[in-house]
Amino acid sequence: MDLNYILSQLETDSGDDTETLLQQYNRENSHTFTFDQKEEALRSKLCQSVLTVLGKQVRPSCQKICLETLRILSRDKRVLGPVATREGMLVLGGMARLQAGDEGGDKQKSSQDDAESEEEERVVVVEALKCLCNVVYNSPAAQQVSVDVKLSQGLCANLHTSRTWHHEVGLFTLRLLFLLSALRPDVRGVLRRECHAVRLLAQVLEHTLDVHWVGLYEAACPAPQALPMPAEDNERAMEALKALFNLTLSDSGGEEDDHQFRLIAAILRHLLMLKTETEEKTEEAHSHAVNLLNNLPVSCLDVLINMPVQGGLEKYDGKNMDAIQVLLDFMEKRIDKGSNFKEGLTPVLSLLTEGSRHHREIRRYIKAQVLPPLKDVKIRPEIGTTIRNKLVRLMTHVDMGVKQTAAEFLFVLCKESVDNLLKYTGYGNAAGLLVARGLLAGGRGETQYSEDEDSDTEEYKSAKPFINPITGHVEEPMPNPIEEMTEEQKEYEAEKLANMFDKLSRQNVIRPLGVRPDGTLAPLEETLCDPPERDSGSDSD
Repeated sequence: MDLNYILSQLETDSGDDTETLLQQYNRENSHTFTFDQKEEALRSKLCQSVLTVLGKQVRPSCQKICLETLRILSRDKRVLGPVATREGMLVLGGMARLQAGDEGGDKQKSSQDDAESEEEERVVVVEALKCLCNVVYNSPAAQQVSVDVKLSQGLCANLHTSRTWHHEVGLFTLRLLFLLSALRPDVRGVLRRECHAVRLLAQVLEHTLDVHWVGLYEAACPAPQALPMPAEDNERAMEALKALFNLTLSDSGGEEDDHQFRLIAAILRHLLMLKTETEEKTEEAHSHAVNLLNNLPVSCLDVLINMPVQGGLEKYDGKNMDAIQVLLDFMEKRIDKGSNFKEGLTPVLSLLTEGSRHHREIRRYIKAQVLPPLKDVKIRPEIGTTIRNKLVRLMTHVDMGVKQTAAEFLFVLCKESVDNLLKYTGYGNAAGLLVARGLLAGGRGETQYSEDEDSDTEEYKSAKPFINPITGHVEEPMPNPIEEMTEEQKEYEAEKLANMFDKLSRQNVIRPLGVRPDGTLAPLEETLCDPPERDSGSDSD
């Protein structure tokens, strides 16, 4: 449709013609996301003209169509100049009922027809919120104006009425809050301190997920026959979780924050126990829960297992491990996917690692599932379908972050004992972690753990002398290649090998390294000069 014709008709200010023309333009471009660069100037003028129409007292049907046009135009970040102004953002903020500054809120309130139905008003609000989401996402200038007119404060004011929201109003209000807090880090502090957005978003989650409290930080478990969470509730919960993630990226501390974080942890535990309408959506919900749990202080993770009213497992001091098992199942699903480990797997690995490092019962439970007492040691630790096999394979993954996170997880489960780790993984798989930690010579990490002991199985004890420490399993006997050599032949082969190493070293093809007494690597000549240190500690785990 010819933009020049639309612009000329808009200038004549005929309401009916405006609606008809823009409605046709909207139909033709509803699925357009790539625009002709030659018409940028015309589309920018159309943005200004539509804003001018919205600034007048027009009926709700015209407002809706104008906002639809603006939403389509806002997909092109190059034409947002007229919208990314104080006047433009106040018009949209007023239409969205955000009270974004006195001018916008009052202006739009006075322009509303008393006879406007609630449904018509809702449609206008939703379209305005959609426009704001597009504009804020695509325009840094609009982001700055949003800060200037205190748009985030208007959003938080709307959170107070979240129990009466229509689904789309709530969804796009939360999405706009997420976008502002993601794109403007300076807004996060204002939202937390002045608007109490963390508390408000926690309340949104609480009633959206239908949480019923039976204790201070204990929500009633969903009934086994409970229906899956409705799709609309799930959508709003995901947006609230994403906004909370942004607001909790930095911990400001304080007793009030600690209480709020523990409350959020309890809500997230409830979310982990819920099912949605599809397995894919359930996994997405669990992923957002994991991301947010990673932002909370690790001291709050005890809320996941403390269920004094509903009880737990006597074996683990009465702690309830249902949520931890859900996290373990989620982790294994992400491993089995075999892709996108960086974003999909490392967050849950990090969460379980820190939970295990700081909470003894969590570590004991996870170790029993991941590293049960060894029995069959004839198979290499990285071969097989158990969760231990899968994690050991990740220890040699090509992505440095993935392999370090997987290795650290297993290391913590072994109470940061090198001997214990090697028992389950073999030296070859653990070498990367040991080099990074300076533990090639053995020993422990720095974290102090409880003195609970692991008992080896009889099968492991009998096979232990025959286990290859490099591969971590009992190898089939190999023929000795020098068994039938004479002493002269052995000496000749040894000298030949030494000369080959010497030649490669002189040509700088290889650089022989040795292990210092502190467990770090250094050039071989330096390690030979270092005096040996007596091992001051041993591990009886």
